[in-house]
Amino acid sequence: MGMEEHVPAGILLTSVEAIIGWTRKTSLWPLTMGLACCAIEMISYGGARYDAARWGQEVFRASPRQADLMIVSGRVSQKMAPVVRRLYDQMPEPKWVMAMGACSSSGGVFNNYAIVQGVDHIVPVDIYVPGCPPRPDQLIDAMFKLKEHEVRHHPIGAHAVEARESAERAALTAPSTLEMKGLAR
Repeated sequence: MGMEEHVPAGILLTSVEAIIGWTRKTSLWPLTMGLACCAIEMISYGGARYDAARWGQEVFRASPRQADLMIVSGRVSQKMAPVVRRLYDQMPEPKWVMAMGACSSSGGVFNNYAIVQGVDHIVPVDIYVPGCPPRPDQLIDAMFKLKEHEVRHHPIGAHAVEARESAERAALTAPSTLEMKGLAR
């Protein structure tokens, strides 16, 4: 009883957001952001064995103005935190952040004054990759999950700006991992 019954064969109905989401999903360009030992696993992700080129991600960008995905791999020191934030601010919209490894997710084993206890205190993180260091196949799995859940269904226009600003406000006002109570505390 819908419109589909009245449309002649060979005509495809979709929305502009769906088409743009599909094109974004098939062409993510990560920013080269290797800070510690997790960067070796990120580099091998682009190598011949794991071959990120199969999914259109072989181009790791050195400039934040040409990238739409920041993979923070490794521990972030207090001295490096403003640089990470500046690189994030220089990336064009839409942009996504992946925290790769225990150190970038929660500070890892480095619970001291010099290491930021989670990169989510600096930039809003869309997906976390666990491990110390995580394997390249975990990075591949995280890429596919990010593409399917975040990139493909990302709003466009005024809704995108509003969604990004609210997500960033929520991420930056979150309590630190030291204040959280859970199984490990």
